[in-house]
Amino acid sequence: MVRHDQPCIPADTECGGRRGGYIGACATDGWLVRPHSETGTVRSADDSFTVTSPVPADVWESVLKSDGAAVVTQSLPWRDAVLATGRFADVSRLYEFGSGRQVVLPLVQRRGVPLRAATLASWPQVWSAGGPICTDGAASAGEAHAVLRDLAAIGALAVELRLRHDAGDCWLDAAGPFRAEPAPYWVLDLDGGAGEVWERRFRGAVRRAVHKAERSGVEIESDRTGRLLGEFWELYQKSVVRWARSQHAPAWLTRRRLASTTNPDRLARVAQAFGQDCTTWLARHEGRPVAARIVLRAGGYAKGWQAAMDKELIASLGGVSQLLDWRTIEDACQDGYRYFDLGFARPGSSIGAYKERLGAHVVNHHTLRAERLPVQAASRLPRELVKKAIGFQDNT
Repeated sequence: MVRHDQPCIPADTECGGRRGGYIGACATDGWLVRPHSETGTVRSADDSFTVTSPVPADVWESVLKSDGAAVVTQSLPWRDAVLATGRFADVSRLYEFGSGRQVVLPLVQRRGVPLRAATLASWPQVWSAGGPICTDGAASAGEAHAVLRDLAAIGALAVELRLRHDAGDCWLDAAGPFRAEPAPYWVLDLDGGAGEVWERRFRGAVRRAVHKAERSGVEIESDRTGRLLGEFWELYQKSVVRWARSQHAPAWLTRRRLASTTNPDRLARVAQAFGQDCTTWLARHEGRPVAARIVLRAGGYAKGWQAAMDKELIASLGGVSQLLDWRTIEDACQDGYRYFDLGFARPGSSIGAYKERLGAHVVNHHTLRAERLPVQAASRLPRELVKKAIGFQDNT
């Protein structure tokens, strides 16, 4: 790794752009961090911290282990899967402060797009939460302020950080030119093990549904080699048709909308990156696949990443989803994981109510976004017009 001890650009004015989501020539507290070179380190003008980009894998792993609250999507296998698409360049940043604290910020830039026209993302939307990973799991108010001011000054068209739910209030308090938008996710606490979850967190209706599926002859199979991904994909295709119908959208449009989220290439890349920590779970009845889950694991978390089902086949069986979810949760408990991430759902929706019956509680992931121009609003407008024209209904 090449090291460059470059002086940062001094400044003693306030942010020149509008606050609340827009950035101009921002400068705060007497310093600005110069945009990084391809590989190397820069030092702040007040000598309080350095920035190294991209982050060496061994340092990333070391800070990740120190941060006991880090989530699956902050792990190195997840980073590797993002980069394996070939669409993004690694521009992650390592902040090292005089206190000895290190902050790793996962960050990518679309390849072939110049910085002034690029959105730097941690992570891009379909890749879920990134955000800071910190020594001992926390940063001070001043350190959070320094990181966000550095990013605001970097010269990109936009910067977007998707914080995990427990990143700490200091990041929201220091948001400055970043606009914060919450999104509800559901997390199940596995403390006490499988017995505690079954008896005290699952609702009675869930336990009854599990027993019903077992009496119906539903069999559960799991695999960590990628062997079941093809059958998962077939079930997912059937799910897309069902989602399109429930959302009043054409099937072709729903397929196109979800193509960047779930496709065979992405499934394979994530499975390869996680290896034994990626498990495909498949429910069969009389030999036919009827439902499936993909679960990823890293640190203290298991993550229910993907789900699919043939609703027509499971309708008469009852409890297939509950049985499948129970087996994945039970497995995570047995292997010592502390939390199960059940993903996004709006409270009050049918999906949110289902996750609540599993004993999960809602938490907010915040996205911090700053822009030089209102590109997000401009990109949303055509999508909203299409949704209005077709009578789209969002059931998540």
